[in-house]
Amino acid sequence: MIGNLPEPAVDGLETVITTLPQKLPPWMLNHPLDVITGEIRHMVGADLETGRRDDVNQMKMIRSYRGVRHERGQKVRGQRTRSNGRTGMAAGVLKKAAKEAAAAKGKEGGAASAPAAAAPATPATPAAPAPKK
Repeated sequence: MIGNLPEPAVDGLETVITTLPQKLPPWMLNHPLDVITGEIRHMVGADLETGRRDDVNQMKMIRSYRGVRHERGQKVRGQRTRSNGRTGMAAGVLKKAAKEAAAAKGKEGGAASAPAAAAPATPATPAAPAPKK
């Protein structure tokens, strides 16, 4: 825990973290090029979250491909979407208990709407066959 360290050790860690951009190559930093200022930075803590959010918002504003994908909640880095990342849909087979519960719920709500769902008095006429080409 950082709170249990003595003050000189905390100061030493802080100087090491703040001098990372000078000691490491740019590809190892989490923000290698700031688009607005053009400087190489390594962000820590709340600055990292704020910077990432600002970058995504800028991509959305300029309507870049990645920004549009972020807006729609789709994959951004080239992953496939045909069979993966299907959120918000029912997947798999319904269990027997879930089917029975849905049927019971349908019967409770269906009693009030039963007259509206009655069969029509006259049979429906079949549609005319489509002409062959």
